[in-house]
Amino acid sequence: MESNPWALIGMLLVAAMTFYVGHRSSRFANSTHDFLVARRTVRSRRNAAAISGEYLSAASFLGVAGIVLKEGVDALWYPIGFTAGYLALMLFVAAPLRRSGAYTLPDFLEARLGSVTLRKVATMFVCIIGILYMVPQLQAAGLALTTLMPAPAWLGAVVVTGIVMVNVIAGGMRAVTVVQALQYWLKLFALAAPTFVLCAVFFVARPDGSAGELGAPTAPTFPEETSVSIHTNVGLTVGSETLVRDGDQQMVWVPGDVYRVSAGTTLRFPAGAPVPVVSGATEDNPSWLRPASGGAEDLLSTYSVIFATFLGTMGLPHVLVRFYTNPDGKAARRTTVHVLLLLGLFYLFPTLLGALSRMYVPELLVTGRTDAAVLLLPSAMLPGLAGQVLGAVAAAGAFAAFLSTSSGLLVSVAGVVSTDVLHGRVRDFRVAAALVALIPMGLAVGLHTEDLSLSVGLSFALAASTFCPQLLLGIWWRRLTWAGAMAGMIAGGTLVVIALVGNTVSKYTGNWAPWFVEQPALITVPVAFLVTVLVSLGTSRGMPGDLNAVMLRLHAPDPLGFMRDRAVARFGRAEERVRLSRGRHRK
Repeated sequence: MESNPWALIGMLLVAAMTFYVGHRSSRFANSTHDFLVARRTVRSRRNAAAISGEYLSAASFLGVAGIVLKEGVDALWYPIGFTAGYLALMLFVAAPLRRSGAYTLPDFLEARLGSVTLRKVATMFVCIIGILYMVPQLQAAGLALTTLMPAPAWLGAVVVTGIVMVNVIAGGMRAVTVVQALQYWLKLFALAAPTFVLCAVFFVARPDGSAGELGAPTAPTFPEETSVSIHTNVGLTVGSETLVRDGDQQMVWVPGDVYRVSAGTTLRFPAGAPVPVVSGATEDNPSWLRPASGGAEDLLSTYSVIFATFLGTMGLPHVLVRFYTNPDGKAARRTTVHVLLLLGLFYLFPTLLGALSRMYVPELLVTGRTDAAVLLLPSAMLPGLAGQVLGAVAAAGAFAAFLSTSSGLLVSVAGVVSTDVLHGRVRDFRVAAALVALIPMGLAVGLHTEDLSLSVGLSFALAASTFCPQLLLGIWWRRLTWAGAMAGMIAGGTLVVIALVGNTVSKYTGNWAPWFVEQPALITVPVAFLVTVLVSLGTSRGMPGDLNAVMLRLHAPDPLGFMRDRAVARFGRAEERVRLSRGRHRK
């Protein structure tokens, strides 16, 4: 594909805007309270935009359209789960979590259950989830860069890491909040504008190059003789006999076999040839339009996705930390309502782009780079300057997604490391941010890029299997003990990590992993809940002595005044505590 200079300009403008806004906001950050919870004064609407900005990651901006292109209606559970998770969070978690007065997720568990050991285990899982979630953001930055211009993939990961690290080190949560709120609206425009234009082009002009109607009873076809360059090793399947040329060699691929194609190979297909797909993708349009068309395993995998996305949202540390920035529990609940509206609006657009991509960029099904659909579709439907400009707008939004999500992840993990491993000072936060940022950058450069929604899905599965049971039971079940919480967290987390390792090995050794390795939440979440309850019932003497006071603080209405912020008393220098104790929250 030809390089798109407008995309580079768009990315540079987003990078410059991010740096400028972050630098300007960081001038007001000078205490531990500013760096970790933005002094708990973020209003609900701004916080909702900031949450949406950091939550709409590479998996949302690029991955949803890519997985819709690849899997069809089964993929719709991803945006549904990503959004619906906030409904459960609003009903059961947001307000009590803010009323706890905690500073971080491990701090909440210690406040509720009174165990320093449990806090250390929670710190470990926060770091694992944060790093696991950040890796696909950096990989997506490399994918966007290599898709639109001749540049090495590692450059995107390094650039995003550098910008994010500078902003987080300079201003922490206070700087990142303003940046993320602005970037939500930028991402919404960057998807909405191309979607409206391309839908108008589709219905009015019907541009050439369509691979066939989505309702056709066959697989997508190449409308003209097409050459496809393979950049990574892939296994391809076909739904019907397909003529393929590899150099001077001509062959016929038949259904039922998996054809291994090495990186660097260029395949040529005649006009009208069915489009091969990477192994595991949906081959024909009728199956693409029909949910759970793969039988019982497909249905179980879908339920597992629902478990992971719906319950994983309330266990993501970088999402939960934003509710600590609200003034009170009422504002936290109101924030969640706004988030539901913002996310529901956003996810309309990548779904439409994924459907259009199946008709106009079917070659992505061959290369396996379906996550690039949003970036390549504009030029495929509108050749020339107009398509390049639309592609540049989408690329700018994608770059904003990488930056905002990576910023939120780095703030949350650095905050936990600085308060639980170091001494909780501003200097410790900055050191933690620098160290934490380098780990996912190294993994992103070294690991193979897979489907972004699937990679992030495992992060959701880990969050759902570790923190979700502890939050729900900790807030609503008095008999939870620290031993039960630790046992459930370790059981659920260990199973997901084993599945993650198995899934990674499978990708390099022939994709042999069954559905419960690729999507383990349907098994790991019930196991985590069951272990937590059983161990808690067997260790009932381990309930903390201040249980009644803690439960009252979690559930008493805000005007009664039971809420106390643990952070002011625990972190920061003495003069900071005095100054912060006199501060007033903005409504």
